[in-house]
Amino acid sequence: MKQLEVQIMGQSYLLACPEGGEAQMRCAVDKVDTAMTRIRDAGKVKARDRIAVLAALNLAFEHFPATLGNPAPGKMTNNDSDPRLSALLERLDHALARDDRLL
Repeated sequence: MKQLEVQIMGQSYLLACPEGGEAQMRCAVDKVDTAMTRIRDAGKVKARDRIAVLAALNLAFEHFPATLGNPAPGKMTNNDSDPRLSALLERLDHALARDDRLL
């Protein structure tokens, strides 16, 4: 594993990155930085952790496969064919359960 130093919203992070995955990791970092910066610049949310959760939700929503269908409002379905998606949804549910308000 290679270590890659990146900046997200002006803060430095040292990330583990597989050999040959630097370009893909930098692309992911750019998407996260852009998403977080947009939320911060909108001015409604100031706390970095809340900005990160909202950005993660927005990015995950953008990348859901069309096979998930149209869940009922407030209810997201789980696509068991993608374990990464299932793990992400579980982690988000756990993080959000600790805080009943995002804004």
